[in-house]
Amino acid sequence: METAQQDALSPDDRDFVTALASGLDVILAFDENHPRMTLSEVAARTDMNRARARRFLLTLHALGYVRKDQRYFELAPRVLQLGYAFLSANNYRSVIQQVLEDITAESGESSSLGVLDGDDVTYVARSASRQRLMAITLAVGTRLPAAYTSMGRILLAQLGEETLDSYLTRVTLEPHTDKSITDRAQLRAAILEGREQGYAIVDQELDSGLRSLAVPCFDANGQLIGAINISTNAARVGLDTLTNEYLPMLQEKTRQIRTHVS
Repeated sequence: METAQQDALSPDDRDFVTALASGLDVILAFDENHPRMTLSEVAARTDMNRARARRFLLTLHALGYVRKDQRYFELAPRVLQLGYAFLSANNYRSVIQQVLEDITAESGESSSLGVLDGDDVTYVARSASRQRLMAITLAVGTRLPAAYTSMGRILLAQLGEETLDSYLTRVTLEPHTDKSITDRAQLRAAILEGREQGYAIVDQELDSGLRSLAVPCFDANGQLIGAINISTNAARVGLDTLTNEYLPMLQEKTRQIRTHVS
């Protein structure tokens, strides 16, 4: 993971395909708060001129990744294939999904697999309980700030010191609740604590009432796959339940994954 990040091309490199990067920027411009946008709105969110944004939108529309309704554009279901391709290409889609569903069946709580993507965590697999935990709907493809999620913190704990320092230097820390950490030194301490103990708990820092626990997930070769979490309601599930009951469960499930995924 560390080597791959260090070997990444810069936008100035001759092998860097700007058009591909711009097309992905257009896809990522759509989110929970911007599910449908006009051409002008897409151009503004991607810092493109209207002509360039129009070409990318029409190309994505032709490929089936974007739908068009008069003046408005929105993502099409085919975009989900990108997330499924991530799991399938690494030969663990079915194993991961079954494990997440087992966690939900045994605990009654939602469980997800997330990967670190820049300064965010992206959900790549999920098993949802009937309990609604957040105002937004979490699904495959959802991106949340790594600093304020348990999956994000335990994934940040897997980074080398130089990469972690770079993250802590550039990240913007915003108070989502009155419990949110906004001091970089405190965030570093929380990340390093997760590294030492092998799990991370984030208690109502992203959304009031949302409490979550995450552990790192590795394959049989010791390569990091991502992080698996359990998300709960703070009023219903105490911290002692997380550490005494749910943590051993997650640790056992990740051992199962490590056995079956290579």
